[in-house]
Amino acid sequence: MLFGVIAACTAYGEGSMSDWSALHLTQDLGAAPGVAALGYSVFALAMTLGRLSGTAVQERFGRTGVLVAGGLTAAAGMLIGALAPLTWLVFAGFAVMGLGLANIFPVAIGRAGALAGPGGVAVASTLGYGGLLIGPPAIGFLADSLSMPLALTTVSLLAALAAVLGHAARDRGRGREGA
Repeated sequence: MLFGVIAACTAYGEGSMSDWSALHLTQDLGAAPGVAALGYSVFALAMTLGRLSGTAVQERFGRTGVLVAGGLTAAAGMLIGALAPLTWLVFAGFAVMGLGLANIFPVAIGRAGALAGPGGVAVASTLGYGGLLIGPPAIGFLADSLSMPLALTTVSLLAALAAVLGHAARDRGRGREGA
């Protein structure tokens, strides 16, 4: 369950980026539609590069390091992406967020499988993909009630929560899998 919640926290951010990044750029920063479309592309490219280097990163920093550093990196990146007043800074924040989120979901699902077998993978994946589905409507509701930048800061909060939970889970499965 714990690793499923970690996966959900990060998938919330992925889903939110795909649905709301362009609107944030056009509505809040006045970016042209073509420029705004690049916002998600920057995020997706950074996430792709992060996933492609995931094995090397995990070997160097360990699974707990990936969860904690990734969550904190994603949280910082989204704070910049949500609150920066300049388009290029928002793009930089989206890139940092993509790099931070890139390997958290796969590591969380892998840890769930190592601890609980196929049932653990099923539970963690279900919770994780639930975050992907819940994120966009939650952001929409919050943006309508507050503002888009404030709504997007919830992505930062959940990424930071993933880091805290990743740190708390550091000793689980140590005997079989290590940190």
